[in-house]
Amino acid sequence: MSTPPLRILLTSFPDAASAQSAASTLVTEHLAACVQILPGITSVYSWQGSLESSSEVLVIIKASATSAPIALDRLRALHPYEVPELVTLEASAAEPYLHWLTSHCSP
Repeated sequence: MSTPPLRILLTSFPDAASAQSAASTLVTEHLAACVQILPGITSVYSWQGSLESSSEVLVIIKASATSAPIALDRLRALHPYEVPELVTLEASAAEPYLHWLTSHCSP
């Protein structure tokens, strides 16, 4: 069975401006075909022994299987968090969408 060509990358940012900046970079550099920015989420998590709650912006990134590892490296460099959430999911999609996606991701 072949590996699905679509990767969904998930991350969160502290604000819309930093999310928009990272999204623009990934699309401009052809590391992602599309980035969706969803403001207004609340994250509850443990950090350095304390229970934390903060407003964040969820970012959903659509990348090809070949561009995803490079996009993750780029996200690590762009991200303001000390330990950013970087989750990768393999996904399937209809052929026309996959063709569009892979034609917009260079690596």
